[in-house]
Amino acid sequence: MQTEIKKLLENVKNGTVTVDDALLTLKTEPFADLGYAKVDLHRAVRQGHPEVIYGESKTAAQISGIIGAMKEHGQERVLITRLSPQKAELLSESIPITYNETAGTAWTGVFPEPDGIGEIVVACGGTSDIPVAQEAALTAEFFGNKTCRLYDIGVAGLHRLLSNSNIIMRASVIIAVAGMEGALASVVGGLADCPVIAVPTSVGYGASFGGIAALLSMLNSCASGVSVVNIDNGFGAGYLAGMINHMEVKK
Repeated sequence: MQTEIKKLLENVKNGTVTVDDALLTLKTEPFADLGYAKVDLHRAVRQGHPEVIYGESKTAAQISGIIGAMKEHGQERVLITRLSPQKAELLSESIPITYNETAGTAWTGVFPEPDGIGEIVVACGGTSDIPVAQEAALTAEFFGNKTCRLYDIGVAGLHRLLSNSNIIMRASVIIAVAGMEGALASVVGGLADCPVIAVPTSVGYGASFGGIAALLSMLNSCASGVSVVNIDNGFGAGYLAGMINHMEVKK
């Protein structure tokens, strides 16, 4: 995966960045201490992607301050997850953001052109799972991935999934989002020749235990190549899928 530090070194090699400027970039303060938050300014250097703001339990003022610190250090695109409509409205008064209420996700700047090796398919079992699926899809797109959404194709009507088998089979990564018993991940895993990231959701009746039933079902999938993230963690699935979709052959 192309990390910021690798790009920096390549720019030094080709002469577009001087050695002194590169050294200054690496020596820059690694975090900004705002009192209520220590903003990680070197995450893009270490991991290839900058810090993402988890909006839940933070005030709009705190989120605004964190975004401000990022922008001061050259980060124009910022992703905010788990942001309520009320906080989004308050935040938009001081910072231009785009907000997707279904996903509870906002961002500054524009999405980059997709540059991954293929397409990430985001599939969800039912309409009630769409908020988590949207969080996953938007996260993947924010980090430069082409996505395809297949919503409401759960195993209660298997023909809906099978009618999209050509899309499933050409994907480079699949995110399978489902509540209830979480069977979608196993079925998709049995059809696809690519990694499948399963996302259990808290959708379901009493015995689903807020997504634990789907979580355990996905962890016990008999299909090979299925990994599982936490309950309702669309962001984690979208981020991981994007990393896989940007993997390069290491020589």
